[in-house]
Amino acid sequence: MGKSRRSRAKGGQRADPIAKPVKPPSDPELAALREKSILPVLKDLQSADPKSRTTAAGAIANIVQDTKCRKLLLREQIVHILLTETLTDASLESRAAGWEILRVLTAEEEADFCVHLYRIDVLTAIRYATTKITEAVKSPNAGFKGRSKAEQNFFWSIAEALAEIISALAAAQDEALDAASQSQEILRFLFVLIELGLAPASVLKSALSCMITLSEDNRQFAEAILSDKAYEHLINYTLGDGFSSVYACGVLHNVLSVVEWDDHNLGRDALCDAKLIPTLNQALRNTRLDGHNTNGESSENPIDILQMALEILASIGTALKNSLGRGKRAKKGVRKEVDGEDDDAMDADDNDDKAEDEEDEEDEMDEDEMEADMEMVTGADDDADTSSGIDDLPTLRLLLTIIPEVVTLFNATQGPDEISTMIRSHALTALSNIAWTVSCIDFSENANAAIARAWTPVAKFLWGNAVAPVLASNTSDVGLATMVTSLAWALARTLRSQSYPDNFKEVNDLPNRKASFFVGDEHKKFISLYHASRSLEGNTEEDPFQSLGIKCIGVLGQLALDSASTDLNRDIGFFLITVVGGLPDTPAAEAVEALNQLFDIYGDEKSENDKPVFWIGNFLQHLDAAVPKVKAMVKTIDKRKSTELRVRAEEASLNLTRFIQYKQKHRP
Repeated sequence: MGKSRRSRAKGGQRADPIAKPVKPPSDPELAALREKSILPVLKDLQSADPKSRTTAAGAIANIVQDTKCRKLLLREQIVHILLTETLTDASLESRAAGWEILRVLTAEEEADFCVHLYRIDVLTAIRYATTKITEAVKSPNAGFKGRSKAEQNFFWSIAEALAEIISALAAAQDEALDAASQSQEILRFLFVLIELGLAPASVLKSALSCMITLSEDNRQFAEAILSDKAYEHLINYTLGDGFSSVYACGVLHNVLSVVEWDDHNLGRDALCDAKLIPTLNQALRNTRLDGHNTNGESSENPIDILQMALEILASIGTALKNSLGRGKRAKKGVRKEVDGEDDDAMDADDNDDKAEDEEDEEDEMDEDEMEADMEMVTGADDDADTSSGIDDLPTLRLLLTIIPEVVTLFNATQGPDEISTMIRSHALTALSNIAWTVSCIDFSENANAAIARAWTPVAKFLWGNAVAPVLASNTSDVGLATMVTSLAWALARTLRSQSYPDNFKEVNDLPNRKASFFVGDEHKKFISLYHASRSLEGNTEEDPFQSLGIKCIGVLGQLALDSASTDLNRDIGFFLITVVGGLPDTPAAEAVEALNQLFDIYGDEKSENDKPVFWIGNFLQHLDAAVPKVKAMVKTIDKRKSTELRVRAEEASLNLTRFIQYKQKHRP
């Protein structure tokens, strides 16, 4: 699945809570709150009277959600008190409240708090508690059912808290993840919760969620599931509906990814991601944000169900690349990932192989080497698979069937509220991941014609129902615009007609095959969006090649390729030339991407728009004038702080010189 863990904390920052005496807060309001509400309840928590301790534990469990109270409790060494006294209290009710307090702390505090808990050996307490829960719920002769309802509830409360704490620890640090995965007590605890059928829905949900976290990129945990009857129970859950079916799909998908069971390497019972997609499709269809679900589990949070289903689909879309690689369907020579997916547009130096000057002393590649390199990049493969196509990829085939459901959900959540924004974001991520994976398929191979035939109407549907409406709305939501533009980039890479084999008549024989998937003037919208991105609030990316501006340039470059009309190519070509000419004001990454797209579009003198646009528009003179600007740009990039940007900028600068030399030698 998509990464569900928190960013790994480097750890070590949080001090030992008993290393120094507690100082009262300087803020008068906090000082008063401490004296009135915190110190009295902590005193009772450590009282010799069992009833006082139980009452205090419950009271703290109620107030720990409040940020001010939580910070004050942490200052007063609440963790130390919990671990040394409350969690070992003779009262089951006190222990349940203690674990609930710890659960809230792990959920609300930063990841380094979980690292601190792990380092003070909270897992020892967890292992002991999980053993007691397992023994209680598996007690023979209906022992657990014979307990009072109140006792049962306390046990389930502890179980739910333990599952969420384990998940938080594993998400925060790899060491904690490994330790939890190696603990037989924890494994047995989780497996028992999903096997017995006794756990309340909330407990089962927490257990499955914990298993999703532990199974992510974790072969040891995956193998533990496969060697236990928990595997059969997970399969059975996927045959049902509601949250349990979706969360079970999340666990199984992670297991499948780790053990590499896919379309080309089916697992036990022919298991691969294709078996999970119908369940996810059903969840998307039956779950409604208004709470009126048709899945029989209306008491569960529909937002969680939809979010989880979309996250799993997004991860399946990405994992499918591995199947394509093993099936020899992916293009070769892919370059750096774009928006989480492999972007196989040519590297600048690959695009400019034809621009090599054999007498150029800077050139270290001869013509034979360049041709071999070009052949690798364009995906030529004499040994390509010639099988029936999409029937060999059931996961992809089923992903195509679920796309309309995802788009429907995307369009149904139009509100400005946080929930709608979150659902739309997850929907776009799933669609984008699938589209980027498909864009890695080499459609120039006849063996993939059936895949192209199935994908084309779906891609056009996506363009018309997801991309075009957002562009038409002139959204100011930077996040939404960035994700839609990324999706458009992937779609444009697959919809341009020269991607398809000559015998693919469904596209090549269209009367209006040039940019036939356009709904309106989307290219002008992307140009406007690029200019707006320079000032839109929130357009900040740690990776300069993931910005909205870069993605606008990328999609425009794809739209201008030989599938484009001359007018469309001219509009985009002048835009890209302007971006490069805007140096030094143009961000370096955007100038590099614009150059690479220009190399792609006009790198072949046989291009349909070479003469009417490149030469008549005097592009060569503009590029020649940009050479000193590009070289100056390269020098401004600190290779220690921005290594990748510096490398790619140096490549673009070198290739610009070669490109100009090539075009000069091939004037029309």
